[in-house]
Amino acid sequence: MANDMPFEQPLAELRGKIDELKKFSEEKQIDFSEEIRRLEQRYQELEAELYVGMTAAQRMQIARHPARPTTLDYIHSMFTDFVELHGDRLYGDDLAIVGGIAKLDGIPVTVVGHQKGKDTKDNIARHFGSPHPEGFRKALRLMRQADKFRRPIITFIDTKGAYPGNAAEERGQGEAIARNLLEMASFRVPIVCIVIGEGGSGGALALGVGNRVLMLENAIYSAISPEGAASIIYKDASKALHAAEAMKITAADIERFGVIDGIVPEPKGGAHRDPAAQADILKEHVVRHLTELLGFGEEELREDRYNKFRKLGRFTHIQEGNHA
Repeated sequence: MANDMPFEQPLAELRGKIDELKKFSEEKQIDFSEEIRRLEQRYQELEAELYVGMTAAQRMQIARHPARPTTLDYIHSMFTDFVELHGDRLYGDDLAIVGGIAKLDGIPVTVVGHQKGKDTKDNIARHFGSPHPEGFRKALRLMRQADKFRRPIITFIDTKGAYPGNAAEERGQGEAIARNLLEMASFRVPIVCIVIGEGGSGGALALGVGNRVLMLENAIYSAISPEGAASIIYKDASKALHAAEAMKITAADIERFGVIDGIVPEPKGGAHRDPAAQADILKEHVVRHLTELLGFGEEELREDRYNKFRKLGRFTHIQEGNHA
């Protein structure tokens, strides 16, 4: 299949044999039902082995799959009455960030997220999902509006990181990200953030300060991309798969560290196998968390958000003279 990843090749080959045997059986009118049954059973066993024991590198490949559902895919599947809003009112409109107002089960919300392209031309226009400062400022403009009109905020995170070019730095990339972190912490409305693919560096954090942070099962979340880490640690970006294993970037790892509040299951093989089913599963989780947060007062929401991020990490005090 065109959507198969390299590590899924044994499954693809076995499925090809099953389909070939079925076709031969129909054409020649020969009963191969028992052989097909055994192959189907072996396929299910192999599928279970493969997807239950996936490595971080394999999950990273799924998180980056070109057919993986994007922010706009989820918006159109999960929400109604979506109206996209454009521009940061300061410089321009960055297509790497999309957002607007919509309804989630009848609840008016503001939805914002990173947007990767569907093909090469679209990816170039959207900077492969890596925002410039105006993208982060557009997101902030929409979130400020949501806070003003007391609309809950839903963010979708899917980026390798903020755009690394000179122009982005000249227009204040670092300040734009920091401003988002500061203001998201103070908003008086519920914020639910979901890492749907890649959650990379400050580009992800700029949309990631929420009361509830969720990750799809095969998403990744890290302070730097595996390629970036490999180039620094191993002096070789080609060792990204090796770096991914060491970095603990999978949803299970991130949940264990207490960084996220839950993992959203995916269909076998990843969200791209059944985008409609994935949207239904994700919507159920988002609605559940949002319903809980809607019962909080304004100060409770701020306090909840503060406590969530304040408790991250572990701190150790080393007494003077003790270097153990």
